[in-house]
Amino acid sequence: MKRYTIIVLPIVTALLTLGLYILTLAPTVIQIDTGELAAVQILLGIAHPTGYPFFTLAGHIFSLIPLPFRAIYQMNLLAALWCAASIGIFAVIVRYTAINLHLFGVEKFVRVKRKKKRGDDKKKAEIAEPVMLFKVISPLVAILSASLGGLVLGFSKTYWFQATSVEVYSAQIFLFMIIIGAFLRAYIITKSQPENTLKAWGIASIALALGFTNHMTTLMIIPAVIYLFFACHSFKKESFVLVGKLLLPFSAVLVLLYSYLPIGASRNPLINWGNPIDLERILRHISGKQYQVWLFSSFDAAKKQFAYFVENFPSEFNISIIFALLGLWFLMQRARKLFFFVGIAAVFTVLYSINYDINDIDAYFLLAYICIGFFAAFGIMYLFELLYDKKFHYGLALTAALVFAGVQVFYTVDKVDQHDTYTFEDYTHALLGSVQKDAVIISYQWDYFISPAYYLQQVENKRKDVSIVDKELLRRSWYYNQLERGNPGLLAGISPDIQSFLTALKPFERSEVFDAQLLETYYQRIMSGLVTTNIEKRPVYIGVELYEGEMQRGEFTLPKGLTLVPDLFFFKVVKAGNYVPAPDPVFQIRFPKTGNKYTDMIKTMVCSMLVRRAMYEMEYARVDRAKVYIRKIKSDFPEYQLPRGLAEVIVK
Repeated sequence: MKRYTIIVLPIVTALLTLGLYILTLAPTVIQIDTGELAAVQILLGIAHPTGYPFFTLAGHIFSLIPLPFRAIYQMNLLAALWCAASIGIFAVIVRYTAINLHLFGVEKFVRVKRKKKRGDDKKKAEIAEPVMLFKVISPLVAILSASLGGLVLGFSKTYWFQATSVEVYSAQIFLFMIIIGAFLRAYIITKSQPENTLKAWGIASIALALGFTNHMTTLMIIPAVIYLFFACHSFKKESFVLVGKLLLPFSAVLVLLYSYLPIGASRNPLINWGNPIDLERILRHISGKQYQVWLFSSFDAAKKQFAYFVENFPSEFNISIIFALLGLWFLMQRARKLFFFVGIAAVFTVLYSINYDINDIDAYFLLAYICIGFFAAFGIMYLFELLYDKKFHYGLALTAALVFAGVQVFYTVDKVDQHDTYTFEDYTHALLGSVQKDAVIISYQWDYFISPAYYLQQVENKRKDVSIVDKELLRRSWYYNQLERGNPGLLAGISPDIQSFLTALKPFERSEVFDAQLLETYYQRIMSGLVTTNIEKRPVYIGVELYEGEMQRGEFTLPKGLTLVPDLFFFKVVKAGNYVPAPDPVFQIRFPKTGNKYTDMIKTMVCSMLVRRAMYEMEYARVDRAKVYIRKIKSDFPEYQLPRGLAEVIVK
C-alpha cells in the first residue's frame, strides 16, 4: 500500500468530522459552563475547580489568533478542532496498533517433543512452548478500519456534543487520545525495540501528566495503564525502578502547568474562582473539594446514574454498536492484552462515574465511549475479514461500514445540533436589559443566566453596570474578593458580617469542626444586608428560583418594610405600598428547533413571571397592562397553559 494513504485517510477522516462539527456548532454561549469557561480562556482567569490550566492556557493562545469570528464562536470552534483532531489521532493509533497486534496476542501452549538429554526423565522431555494464534492484518484493512472506526466514534452522541461548544471535555478527549496512543506505543516499542523503552515510557508519563493538568477524569485511565505497564514489564524490581524514573517528568509537568493557578490568581482577575494564591487554596481547588459532597454520596445515587448510563447507551452509537460487539470478540480472541487494556478503562470509567451525583453526567462517560470506539474499529477490521470476497474484495464490508455510519449520523445529528441555539444569550440579554441602571440581581441560575453573563459582561462589556450576585457562591470565602473586584462598593455596608462569616467559615473549608448554625446565621445576615445596604442606592432584584425555593421555605426573608413585586423576569424589591410599574415585554428569545431540559426550563421561568406580572396588574385593575403580558405569552409561547381566568382577559 502506498505510504501517503496511511497519512491521508486519517486527515480526511478528521476533516470529514470537522465539517459536520462546524455545521452543528453553537454560534454563541449555551447552557451550563460555556460562558464562564470562554471568559476564563479569553481573559486568563481562574476557572471553577479543578482549575484546568491546560485548557485555559491553550484556549487563551487560540483566542489570540486574529480569526474573523466573534470571540465566543472562536472558542466554540476550538472545541470542534480538539474533537476532530482527536479522531485523526484515533485513526493513527488504531492503525499502528493493528499492524503490531501480534505483540498483544494470545499464547497457546502446546506439547512439543524435545530430544532427550542425559539425566532428563520422560515427562521433562516434553515441554510446553508458546504459539501465537494470530492472522496478520493487511495495511489496507488496518487503515480503512481505523478511519471508519474514527467515524463511528466521532459521530457518537456525547462525543459529537463536546465538539459543538466550548467545554473542558473537548480538550480532555484530545488528551485521552494522546495518553492512549503514548502508552500503546510504549508497550509496542518495549516489545519490538527494547533499547528505546525508557524514552517511550517517559513520553507516556508526560502525556498522562498533561491529562491531569486538564481534568481529573484522567484518573479513570489509571487502572488500564497500570495493567498495560505490568503486562509489559511484569512485577519485578526493575519495573518499580522504572516507575520511579517516570515520576520525575510526570511531576515536573504537573508542577509547571499548575503553577499557573497561583500566578494567575495573583493578577486578581475578574474571574478568580477559589483565589488559589497559597498552598492551602491551591490544593483545595485542584482536589475539587467544593464538589466532593456529590462524589460517592450514596448507593441510590450510583444506582440512578448507572440506570441512566444503561438507558442512554443505545442512543450513543445507535446501529454501529454492532461493530463494537464484533471488536470485543475479535480482541478477546486474538489480542487479549489489548482487550484487557481497553476493557479495564471502559469498565472503571463507568463504575467511577456513576458515583458522581450530578445532572450533567454524560461527559464523565467519555472515556468509556472512546473505548467503545476502539472496539468498533477492530470490529470493522473483523468484518473485513468475514466479508472478504474474491470478486468484491473488501467492497461489501466497506459498504456496510459506511451505511452504518450514515445511519448513525442520521439518528444523532438532531440530538447534538446547536447551530440555531441562541436561547441562552437571548435570555441573558433580556434579563440584563430588563433591569434598571446599576441594578443588583441576586440569583443562582448558573446554567441559564449567570454563566452566560460572565462572558457577555466581562468579554463583550454588556451591561457591566449590573451587579450579579450568585447566592450559592456567597457560601465560599473566595467569592467576596471576586465580587468586590468586579463590583466596587457593593459589599461596603456589610463588611463586619462578612468578616465574621469568613472567620466562622475557615474550619468548614479546612474540614475541621465548625458551627453550622453560626455559619447559617451570618450567611442570612449577609443576604439581608445586601438588600438593605443597597436598596437606597440602587434597585435590587431577586431571581424567581430564589423566590420559589428559599423564600417559600422561609430560609430567606426580606427586611421589615420591604416586599417583592413581580417585574419582567425577576421580583423587584420595593417598599411596601403603592403600584409599581414594570417594563413592556419587548424581548425576543430564540429557541432551537430541538429543545432540551434547559431551554424548556427557560420557557417555564419566563412564562411564570409574565403570568405573575399579569396577575399583579389585575390586582390593581389595570386590565390593559395585564393584556400586554398575556399577549406576549400567547404570541411567543402558544403551548403554555395560562391559569384559569387569565386566558379570558385577553378577549374582553
